[in-house]
Amino acid sequence: MLNTDLEKEGTFPAEVEAFRHKILEADSVLFASPEYNYSVSAPLKNAIDWASRPPNVWAGKPAAIVSVGGAFGGGKAQHHLRQIGVFLDIHFINKPEFYLDVFKHPDKCNDDGDLVDEEIKNRLKKVIVSLKEFTLKLQGRN
Repeated sequence: MLNTDLEKEGTFPAEVEAFRHKILEADSVLFASPEYNYSVSAPLKNAIDWASRPPNVWAGKPAAIVSVGGAFGGGKAQHHLRQIGVFLDIHFINKPEFYLDVFKHPDKCNDDGDLVDEEIKNRLKKVIVSLKEFTLKLQGRN
């Protein structure tokens, strides 16, 4: 968990430094998150917090969110993540949105966890394509 006492002379624990470096190297970020009590899970919030310590490595990054859950498919968690992202200067795509009610039949995945529903695959692909296009636009390479 976030513990600023572990920061020493502007550096972070090795695992945190490695994580922050991966974010810095990334052109964009895809958040895949389950809903957890209408919010983001503790491990995701912790990762967001560590990466936002000065200097904030999220700043200016294009991002997208895909979520799963019951009923609303994780949509309430997405709203909270978007609120967090505003403060951290994460640039989320607005469309398309991707929520998946995992309990609604037919099954979306096989016994190995592979996505088998073609409609869901196409919706997910649209999110990834949109994130790519938005990333290129922000980089001035559209």
